[in-house]
Amino acid sequence: MMNETALELQLFDSLKPELTSFCYRMLGSIDDADDAVQDTFIRVWQRWDSFRQDSSYKTWVYRIATNLCLDKLRQAKRRTRPVDLSGPAAAIIEPRETLPDSSWIWPAPDFTDSPEDILIRKDTLQLCFITLLQLLPPRQRAVLILKDVFEWSSKQIAETLGMSPAAVNSALQRARQTMEQAKLRSDEFSMTEAEPDRELLSRYVEAFEQFDIQALVALFHEEGRMSMPPFAMWVRGKDDLFKFFTLTRWHCDGSRFLPVTANGGYPAYAQYVPSSEGPYLVPWGIHILETRNGKVYHVQNFINSSLFSRFGLPERIHR
Repeated sequence: MMNETALELQLFDSLKPELTSFCYRMLGSIDDADDAVQDTFIRVWQRWDSFRQDSSYKTWVYRIATNLCLDKLRQAKRRTRPVDLSGPAAAIIEPRETLPDSSWIWPAPDFTDSPEDILIRKDTLQLCFITLLQLLPPRQRAVLILKDVFEWSSKQIAETLGMSPAAVNSALQRARQTMEQAKLRSDEFSMTEAEPDRELLSRYVEAFEQFDIQALVALFHEEGRMSMPPFAMWVRGKDDLFKFFTLTRWHCDGSRFLPVTANGGYPAYAQYVPSSEGPYLVPWGIHILETRNGKVYHVQNFINSSLFSRFGLPERIHR
């Protein structure tokens, strides 16, 4: 019994990074993905005796994980980003209106240390791609991810989802059609650079840490934008960005950034702000910058301190 349990743990651990990345693409939230993987492990452990060798262990585990994701998605509204939800702010005021965390797409830390795994379909971890995936009905989403990201055969997907191979191919065709149309409509997807300009990123960090508003705004594209989930409000254009940074100076002055990577090795920065309770700085948001033609096109500042521990970041840093 002990040997079986050890084998089961070992098998599951070897699948865990890939399984987490599958659940994240399905659900758009790393917390939900972690919960789904944990629940999958519990069910695998409970049902180990019922596992029959008529399908592979991997197919069996993915069947459990996919069903858990589909159950979660039945009860959930579609996740999105502020820029996809409404137009830019008409008046620049301090953002107040927030929506629940379950409304938004959130970034994810890297699932694995293996460079080979990180490179596999890295583009399918871009935040705008994760957002587009949420447009698909959940079962089509699962088919597309398993086929086009993980490169499974239609037969293997059919076994996992309890569908016929013909139904898998039909779902795949519809999903690809929807995604292609969505990509064509999305300027951000078609024009975002896969690798951001590193020098531009370091200039952004320097200008923000000094809180030199003119230098900061000069780095933005004319149509540059800043969004800040869970706030629904987002800002577009240099004039409005200048007003916005001026308005929020009291909060952001004295910030420090720590570099991290997110969503398939993409560079990001964790912002710490001065604490009112002591001589240290505390978590505020994780900035992911999209660049275009040597300018900052979109700063997505994910204001969610619970993300910091998931990214392995400290609870506080000294000034």
